[in-house]
Amino acid sequence: MTYPLYVPPEQIIKDRADFARRGAQRGLPAVVISTADGVLLAARNASRALHKLSEIYDKIAFAAVGKWSEFEALRVAGIRYADLRGYAYDRADVTGRGLAGAYAQTIAAAFTGDPKPLEVDVAVAQVGERQADDAVFHITFDGAVSDESPWAVLGGAPSGARQTLAENWRPGLTLAEAGPLARAALGEGTNAFEVALLRRGVAGRAFESLLGALP
Repeated sequence: MTYPLYVPPEQIIKDRADFARRGAQRGLPAVVISTADGVLLAARNASRALHKLSEIYDKIAFAAVGKWSEFEALRVAGIRYADLRGYAYDRADVTGRGLAGAYAQTIAAAFTGDPKPLEVDVAVAQVGERQADDAVFHITFDGAVSDESPWAVLGGAPSGARQTLAENWRPGLTLAEAGPLARAALGEGTNAFEVALLRRGVAGRAFESLLGALP
């Protein structure tokens, strides 16, 4: 009589985490940076058709790296979540924190229950009336969510990316100053960028594509 091979739960979780982490970090990196002009989102992206940055709602944007088909499904689900909540309650009830929580639940459920975890690294950004009110939430492959305001680094960024942002970010940083900072954090390599801004102080929709050029 043969017995099934026993694998400790700790080893199963570690193996799933290693798999998902490698997949999420395989793609080109992205950064989200709060500035005086709004929240800048920038990603290295050689494709003009497969986007990593997106508008979700009036003042909320989405950035992701990893497996495109998986984070694209999350993006679409986030738009549906925001539209339904805004319609059923009030547009002010749609928040970055609420969307980040919804993403965290979905990603965590896939990590623990699906045959394969999601190979994604996601950020949700919300621009405030003041820079101090900006919010940047980071959701990792296992569904862990953290408030990383005023900036976040996604994916396989250079090892010094976080140090670069930590040492050079300051309150009142302008969009013109944040562009070179984002470029430095994203590292050397292809000059193909996808760039967007959640512009502060505009009525209605704040998301604006910057046409692939870092300021």
